[in-house]
Amino acid sequence: MKKIEAIIRRSRFDDVKEALLAADIEWFSYYDVRGIGKTREGRIYRGVVYDTSSIERTLLSIVVRDKNVEKTVQAIMKAARTGEIGDGRIFIMPVDDSIRIRTGERGDISLYNAALEK
Repeated sequence: MKKIEAIIRRSRFDDVKEALLAADIEWFSYYDVRGIGKTREGRIYRGVVYDTSSIERTLLSIVVRDKNVEKTVQAIMKAARTGEIGDGRIFIMPVDDSIRIRTGERGDISLYNAALEK
């Protein structure tokens, strides 16, 4: 199992969500986050300079079976990419175990409903 964390533009969240659902990734968490990027610039709006070094983004947190890692990453990359600086990052980390609280199932089986497996 792997945990995939992706930091994406807020404006691309709906596209990424639809791409993940199309890839049969039906469960994930997301959070609104702020971060600091390399690009630092001020934006002027009605004569007032605003600091844009603090960037609003969405953090996706997804745990998938090993066989679903690549299709998950590709779905995120395809839907989140604009080609401009600030498209985000994807991090992949190993997960030692997973437990479904309701049933006590452990490992891969805790991530999906075996009765619905295709």
